[in-house]
Amino acid sequence: MKKGIHPAYNEVLFYDVTSGTKMLTRSTRTSEEKMEFEGKEYPVIRLDISSSSHPFFTGQNRILDTEGRVERFKKKYAKK
Repeated sequence: MKKGIHPAYNEVLFYDVTSGTKMLTRSTRTSEEKMEFEGKEYPVIRLDISSSSHPFFTGQNRILDTEGRVERFKKKYAKK
């Protein structure tokens, strides 16, 4: 890798504001805001949704209707 052309790759704390989950990882992204995690202070990036709060990953999906779209279309436009 060429020196001086790549952004800094530092530890960053990703914070899911919906579930309160904190994930420490490395990223080129950073923030001026700091938050303490496990006794150390890290730059924090706030997330609206992550795997810990997304309905697909938490298993709290809601099925709105039992019929599929094709069946509803056929039922609506069936010859009477």
